[in-house]
Amino acid sequence: MPKFAPMKTLAAALLVCLVILSQPLAAQPFTQTLRGTVQDAESKAPLEGATVQLLLGDSVLKGAYSDAEGRFKITEVPAGRYDLRVAYLGYEPGGAKDVRVNSGKEVVLTLELREAVIDMETVTITATQKEGTRNDMVTVSGRQFSIDETRRYAGSWNDPARMATNFAGVMPANDSRNDIIIRGNSPSGVLWRLEGMDIPNPNHFASFGTTGGPVSILNNNVLDNSDFMTGAFPAEYGNALAGVFDLRMRKGNDEQYEFLGQFGFNGLEFMAEGPISKKSGASFLVNYRYSTLELMKELGIEFGTSSQPKYQDLSFNIHVPTEKAGTFSLFGIGGLSNALVLDSERDTADFFGPAGNDIDFGTNTGAVGLKHQILIGEKSYLRTTLAANGSTQTTTVDKIDRATLTPVPFYRNASAQTKLTMSTVFNSKISAKHTLRLGIFADRLGFLLADSLQVDTLSGFRILTDSKGGAFLLQPYAQWKWRIVEKWTFNVGVHGQFFTQNGTYSVEPRVGIQWRPADRHGLGLAYGEHSQLQPLYVYVRETPMPDGSYTKTNEELDFTRSRHFIFNYDWSVLPTLRFKAEAYYQQLRGVPVEAGTLSSYSILNEGSDYVVSVRDSLKNAGTGQNYGLEFTVEKFFGRGYYFLVTGSLFQSTYAGSDGIQRSTQFNNNYTLTALGGVEQPLGTQKRWVAGLDLRATWSGGRRYTPLDTVASSTSVLAVYDWDNAWTLRFKDYVRVDLRAKIRLNSNKISQELALDISNVLDTQNPLNVVYDVTTRSLRTNYQLGFFPVIQYRIEF
Repeated sequence: MPKFAPMKTLAAALLVCLVILSQPLAAQPFTQTLRGTVQDAESKAPLEGATVQLLLGDSVLKGAYSDAEGRFKITEVPAGRYDLRVAYLGYEPGGAKDVRVNSGKEVVLTLELREAVIDMETVTITATQKEGTRNDMVTVSGRQFSIDETRRYAGSWNDPARMATNFAGVMPANDSRNDIIIRGNSPSGVLWRLEGMDIPNPNHFASFGTTGGPVSILNNNVLDNSDFMTGAFPAEYGNALAGVFDLRMRKGNDEQYEFLGQFGFNGLEFMAEGPISKKSGASFLVNYRYSTLELMKELGIEFGTSSQPKYQDLSFNIHVPTEKAGTFSLFGIGGLSNALVLDSERDTADFFGPAGNDIDFGTNTGAVGLKHQILIGEKSYLRTTLAANGSTQTTTVDKIDRATLTPVPFYRNASAQTKLTMSTVFNSKISAKHTLRLGIFADRLGFLLADSLQVDTLSGFRILTDSKGGAFLLQPYAQWKWRIVEKWTFNVGVHGQFFTQNGTYSVEPRVGIQWRPADRHGLGLAYGEHSQLQPLYVYVRETPMPDGSYTKTNEELDFTRSRHFIFNYDWSVLPTLRFKAEAYYQQLRGVPVEAGTLSSYSILNEGSDYVVSVRDSLKNAGTGQNYGLEFTVEKFFGRGYYFLVTGSLFQSTYAGSDGIQRSTQFNNNYTLTALGGVEQPLGTQKRWVAGLDLRATWSGGRRYTPLDTVASSTSVLAVYDWDNAWTLRFKDYVRVDLRAKIRLNSNKISQELALDISNVLDTQNPLNVVYDVTTRSLRTNYQLGFFPVIQYRIEF
């Protein structure tokens, strides 16, 4: 558990405050430019002549009209928070809520309007909320989240994944990792998509077959508003069972150069953006971040472990529009990370790593893409992306004799995975009622997997995996949206998958219906079939035969498949207050379980740790099911405050090859999260803004498998009682987080100082129970305790 030296941290905070207060004062109010583009939501064509109004409460402060390219600009906007409303003849009214304007950075928005199904002679124009998603094909179980929310929510640490644990159906299970556990599914069932490109696990210190880690490579300073889906997602998303993170990168400022510096838990970072050509509108955006854990130790934060984590990452987006050839974008993310966990150097009982081991663990991850989009006529566009991504993983584990501190080689891993992608999508807005979207993803998957284990020095190392090769995964899809009348929307589609390694394929129908019986009430119903490829290392796992040879017993494994059934009710109680409830049922089949023996093993329980259990001799004979009820009450930010309350009741079970129904390790059964905050301008000129955010989470305890202490006492490894898998539970998880911030707007500069305190009550939440082979006893490790982090941010 981290320890905190308050005097040192207080001194650092005062030093940063002095930097802030050293800025010269001025009498005039500080202003900024707000500009952007208005376009059709389906065809992406610019809308000329749209009316854009800037609102403060119910008052119109300023306005502008969009030009022939859909662009608008509102200058000299005082720093603060505003709403935008947009009107265009023949289109439903739209806009944006809670737009924050700072003096140090221009605000650049893309506003989309939907064409009205009926002729609109007289309408009442209101600004839309952030409910719904950017993708109009999403019917249920989806929401759009803003980057401001990742910065605002207490305990999120500027991480989109940690921010998502506040949403209904997502479990806050592990402080040391940001896994996305949705409705009892493994986090491995989540699809990460960036700018239309499926990417590998975007986290530092991430193992193959997982989707989480302690620190995200994704940087919210370069992201735009994005979508998060928790079930029955549209046909364009495939190879996932649980949910989708569809992330967008914003383009850099194409009119002036802007810079950012930031220090916080995630690292010390710098960002630059600006025009490449003001005439063409080409721009760049680049952000670099380096870990600051050594500096945090100097400030008095001790991590209670000999671990020495290091990481760095880079994100960029180059945006180049042309007059006739469309728009080109070159984008990418990458991260390097390495950690030493040395039992031989520990001098405290509060040791996080497995006792008796020295571990050197490193991962590298990168993804780069070239995207081209061109309008075809006034109602269609074609978007093509060429991308490459890859990740490497190296692990060295040595057993340590505590008496002599002599390292004995035990485990070695040096593996890599790559993916080359070509994707294309054609979208046509046939009419106000009909939109058609066709596309395909073609992935060339490559792998080099090698690991070995030495149980005793006499036998030497035994090769576990030594394989390299590649295969193709093809994913065609088609979607059709039919807005039958104003109150009815019908989405239907089909997604296909074909894996050339063994010839397995799937055909997955998707359908969703939305009905708005009244202006403020909505009902939704969706059904979808989904499937997911097994991790590549599972297919190449080698099984030793009696004659000393090896065979790949998992080569013919099929996809894991599921069916989603979801019903939801949405009620806009007030313009800024929303209630939503969803009931769901998910049936899983074709799950890999052990063949030739009756056991409790199922691949559904993998993916939530730094170590993935790799089994041979698997067959697609397992099952699972997840069902539950969720609710959300959300007050969008307005009049200086917001709140969000979410709750989930659910059941998550599975059956291994023994046919016994058991709880999955993710079956926490219930969770309740409440968060909220206030923000208030200070002073007559409102140059200062103070804010306070609070979050409280209560969840069912993590499940775990009991250890067989008798068998473990005679083994070099812990032995678990798998006949009683996941039958034990820790006490309920309880955590309260606090975030206090103050922001200062100066001439062309904005600064923010924030203090995040995670687990302000210092609640002892168990993480796991391990068998210490050195002491021959059980030991409980605990999650994050009282943990304060200071963040400073400057934009200019």
